[in-house]
Amino acid sequence: MTDPDPLDRVLDALDAGRQPSSDYDLNPEITLPAGRKLRAAGVLVPVISTGGVAHVILTKRSSALKHHPGQIAFPGGKQDLGDVDITATALREAQEEIGLDPANVEVMGHLPKHETVTGFDVTPILGRVSRRFTPRPEAGEVDEVFEVPLAHLLTLSHFRVEQRRWLGGWRRYYTVPFGPYYVWGATARILRTLADLAKP
Repeated sequence: MTDPDPLDRVLDALDAGRQPSSDYDLNPEITLPAGRKLRAAGVLVPVISTGGVAHVILTKRSSALKHHPGQIAFPGGKQDLGDVDITATALREAQEEIGLDPANVEVMGHLPKHETVTGFDVTPILGRVSRRFTPRPEAGEVDEVFEVPLAHLLTLSHFRVEQRRWLGGWRRYYTVPFGPYYVWGATARILRTLADLAKP
């Protein structure tokens, strides 16, 4: 009996229910203030078939940006007043950042929300990219668009917990490196949730 397609495993688990994640998950000593105000944001987790193999499209943020320069991220951003819903936010941002036409994305569902240290309440939108397209990185925002095999990102042993000094203490976080790309922080935490959901 063969293992199910990794994307099928994810889709089967979407409705299983799971608690939201946060950048503080690995730092239980940090107490978050009650009543804190978070800004809504949406990111697209775009899955595309390359040579019959599922890949996730990621971006490398511009090194010229003030916030999170050079970090690996999903296409996405904060919700605008003109967005119908958070899914529209993720699709709009993906079009702006990498040139992905919303009509070329089949929305499969929402992953659990994720709270970031920068005060965003992020909803990851899982989407299947129907057709190959030529990425157009947004000048000044995105340095590179690349793909990572979904199977790599669903393998729990590829994740590590690392730490660095932050606000006078140690902050622990997930990483899931791939080749020259150091994937960490909120992006790695959302991918870890994806991997946990897809466990056989």
